[in-house]
This record gives sequence, C-alpha cells and structure tokens, in this order.
Amino acid sequence: MAGRRVAVKAIDWLAFAERVPPNQKSMFNALKTRSDAIAAKLSSLPETAAAIDWSLYRTTVAKVGMVDDFEKKFQALQIPQPVDTQTSAINAQETETNKDALAYIEASKARIAEYEKELGKFKDMIPVDQMTIEDLNNYFPETKLDKEKYPYWPHQPIASL
Repeated sequence: MAGRRVAVKAIDWLAFAERVPPNQKSMFNALKTRSDAIAAKLSSLPETAAAIDWSLYRTTVAKVGMVDDFEKKFQALQIPQPVDTQTSAINAQETETNKDALAYIEASKARIAEYEKELGKFKDMIPVDQMTIEDLNNYFPETKLDKEKYPYWPHQPIASL
C-alpha cells in the first residue's frame, strides 16, 4: 500500500484555487473537504491487512479440514491490481500543453508589444477635433484618397450622369 500511496500525486490546492471561477468556489471547497476526508481515512489504514490467526479458527471450527482448505485457498488467492496505462499519456499531454501554453505566452507578449506601440501612436497624436485632413492621412494612411482610382470623389464625373 505504501508504494501505491507514494505514486499518488499531491494536489497543489493553492494553484487549483486560483483557477476556480468565483461562482464555483462552493463546489471547490466541497471537493477539497471531501478529498481531505478521503486522504485522512486512507492514511489511517494500516500498510498491510491484519494477519489471520488460523490456529484460533482450527480450535473453534468443528469440521476437520475446513480451516486448512480455507487457508490454502486464501494463500492461493491473488487479487489483480489494475495496471496504470494512462499516466504516461497524461504526462505526455501535460508536457505538450505546457509547450503550447509557453508558445501562446510568447506570441501574446509579441502582440502586447505591438499593441503598446500602436497605443503609443494614439497617445502621441493630436486630438481628432484639431486634426486637418493631412494630419488624418498621416496618422491613418488608409483614409487617404486614391486620386487615380477615384479622381472626382466625392463627386461623379459629368459623363457618368
């Protein structure tokens, strides 16, 4: 049992609590309470099961050979332990997710730097109500009119009327 107890991962409840939304705090507290109760109950159990006193049963059971038969069957009993097949897959998924998260963080930092540069441009520009058309075209080149494509804008040429 000690080997299995060591294999169980400890839960970082503080990190877990940081990620819980405010509307689910009560469910989180119930989960933590239940988990702590189960962990306390498991830690109170002995490492191995108590040994059976077969000699006591031999003296109290009237039928001869019955206790010996039970003892042989009990000794031959092998309870299969489930094989852990998912931990390696979960660990691989965790490392892949961590790589994706780090890549996302780096991309986010690059986006933040770009947005801060753009925000600096907006902070440094003159107020919109004081801009001229030339200032508007300098700050926002997409607003500049294409004289070759639309030579008469906002008017239409007389020939098209």
